[in-house]
Amino acid sequence: MNGSTTANAVLLDGIKNGLGQVSCDVAVCAPAPYLAQCRDLLRETPIMWGAQDVSLHEAGAYTGEVSAAMLVDFDCSFVLVGHSERRTYHRESNEDVAGKALRALQAGLTPIVCIGETLAQREAGETGAVVRAQIDAVLAVLNAEQLARIVVAYEPVWAIGTGKTATPEMAQDVHSLVRTRLAAKDERVALQVRILYGGSMKPDNAAELLAMPDIDGGLIGGASLKAADFLSIVHAA
Repeated sequence: MNGSTTANAVLLDGIKNGLGQVSCDVAVCAPAPYLAQCRDLLRETPIMWGAQDVSLHEAGAYTGEVSAAMLVDFDCSFVLVGHSERRTYHRESNEDVAGKALRALQAGLTPIVCIGETLAQREAGETGAVVRAQIDAVLAVLNAEQLARIVVAYEPVWAIGTGKTATPEMAQDVHSLVRTRLAAKDERVALQVRILYGGSMKPDNAAELLAMPDIDGGLIGGASLKAADFLSIVHAA
């Protein structure tokens, strides 16, 4: 929940002007009130845009909710579902997240499905069980064709905004686990699905993290609010 029309213009102009030629996908996910601004500033660029959440409901008496159709109206390509802050502060269950992913896919959006464990869960040795339960809930409602259209983002909750980062090997272990769960649904599709790392990826650790075989990109938090930092990570990718 950051940004203003003025700050957004400065940030997006900085990203546009410094992007250059890239061989990876680049997208920004903004608060819903600023999606029109993203569309207006980015439509002639390689940079895509998306939202930070979507309603489980298609339409109706759900005041304050934002539907997938509304996001499509603003030419969004992506939407985050199940971000750790939504799971924590809004008590979204694994089933809620799965429903949102399906709703996004039905509208033609690419859901970025966020998964990850808390510090207490990691210290209790529950990382594998937590991550499997989170991804399995999504796999339970998707067919192979739909699965091929999602992006997964592993965000160890203990490494978000704390300055702590999972080592590349720690991150790779979980990414490999996720890939294995995807392969249980469809081995061919599992190789296509991009799995992003979202635990304090920064300019000084991006290249090392991205060198891991199952880390396909980053879900960037604080570093995305500074054009120079974000561009450094993009260029590392």
